[in-house]
Amino acid sequence: MRLVIARCSVDYAGRLTAHLPSAPRLILVKADGSVSIHADDRAYKPLNWMSPPCTLKEGTGDDAGVWTVVNKTGEKLIITMEEVLHDSSHELGVDPGLIKDGVEAHLQELLADRIETLGEGYTLVRREYPTAIGPVDILCRDGDGGTVAVEIKRRGEIDGVEQLTRYLELLNRDPHLAPVRGVFAAQEIKPQARVLATDRGIGCTVLDYDALRGIEDDKLRLF
Repeated sequence: MRLVIARCSVDYAGRLTAHLPSAPRLILVKADGSVSIHADDRAYKPLNWMSPPCTLKEGTGDDAGVWTVVNKTGEKLIITMEEVLHDSSHELGVDPGLIKDGVEAHLQELLADRIETLGEGYTLVRREYPTAIGPVDILCRDGDGGTVAVEIKRRGEIDGVEQLTRYLELLNRDPHLAPVRGVFAAQEIKPQARVLATDRGIGCTVLDYDALRGIEDDKLRLF
C-alpha cells in the first residue's frame, strides 16, 4: 500500500464530472490497483475514488505532479499535486480476512443448510469460497444453474455492498463461474445500502434468524 499526503486538487471525468479544490488530503494506492482520496473526516468514506481494474500513470516533464487514473470504461480521476508532504509504501501481505461475530457466522451456517431460503431450486456450491481478496460467504447456484455470490451481514450497510461488489468483479473474470450475480443478505438492510445494491444489480434478502433456526413465532394464532 502507498500512502501519500499532499496538497492537491482532484477532477473526475466520467458519467458525471466532479471537482475537489486544492486542499491537504490523503491518497491511498492499494495493491489491487484502487486509488482513493480522503479528507480528515467522513470516517472511512473517501471523497473520490477509482475501483479496480484501473491504471495509474504519474506524469513527467511538463506534467510532473499530475496523476491520471483510468478505469476499464475510460473514466478518469486526475490528481494534481501541488505539494507532497509524505510519500511511503508498505507491504501489508495477505490479510487473514474479517472474523465474523457469532451471529454472522451462525447466519452463514444456517443459510448454507437452508439455501432454498433464497429461492426455489437453489443449491449450495461452497461456504467461504476463496478469492484473492478474501472468502465469499456463500457461493451457490440458482434454479436456472446461474452462479450466485452471497454476502451475509447481521446489519446490512453500504460497506457490505461495496465488499460484495469487489467479490463480484473478481468472480466474473472466471469463465467457469461467469456470469455471477450477487445477493446481499442481512437481518436488517439499511435503506442506503438497498439503494446502492439495487443500482448495481445486487439482490437483497432480509434474513429471519429465528426462522432459520426453526423457532416458531410464539404469538397466538387463530389458525
